[in-house]
Amino acid sequence: MRDESKSIRQEQIEQAAYAVLEEKGYGGTSMLAIARAAKASNETLYNWYGDKVGLFSALVRRNAAEVKAMLEDQIAAGGDAVETLQRVGPVLLQMVTTDRAIALNRAAAADPTGELGLTIAAEGRDTLVPLIARVILRGRDQGWFAFTDLNMACETYLALLIGDIQIRRVVGRVPQPDAATCAARAHAALCHFVLLFGAPPDRKPGL
Repeated sequence: MRDESKSIRQEQIEQAAYAVLEEKGYGGTSMLAIARAAKASNETLYNWYGDKVGLFSALVRRNAAEVKAMLEDQIAAGGDAVETLQRVGPVLLQMVTTDRAIALNRAAAADPTGELGLTIAAEGRDTLVPLIARVILRGRDQGWFAFTDLNMACETYLALLIGDIQIRRVVGRVPQPDAATCAARAHAALCHFVLLFGAPPDRKPGL
């Protein structure tokens, strides 16, 4: 199968996976049910994804792919850390509050095995947070930030950026924020982060 055709087919399968997940929950979702919903063969799903964990790992990776690529590109380029956070913040906030991300988190909360939660953590947070930490550490090296506990600095940034919005989305209390809302919140989060962890003025770049 050509790459373009395979990509289209994978998107159809993954759309079907979300539909079955919403209807049956993670525990009630099977590869066979997804294959039937996608009008695909069960063999195709196993060949492409391995098993149910592999399929849902792929869903989480796809959700996180844009943010991961942005962070990796910015880290490789060695650019300004504050500018990197300005670019990445809105995209990260949008990513964790999309309907698909919320569907996965709702299903994980209802999964008594904890399997889906582990998958989301491994392919989402455990992949992205170390990259964000590298950007924040580079900000200290560049003279923007001053801190001794990198983990605390990183967790503070994420708390300022995301707060309880994702949880409120999961329980149906707030709608999905639009791009302008995400941009405004990301800007405010970065400003507050700089107030909390900004280096003394005489140490900041260009001063």
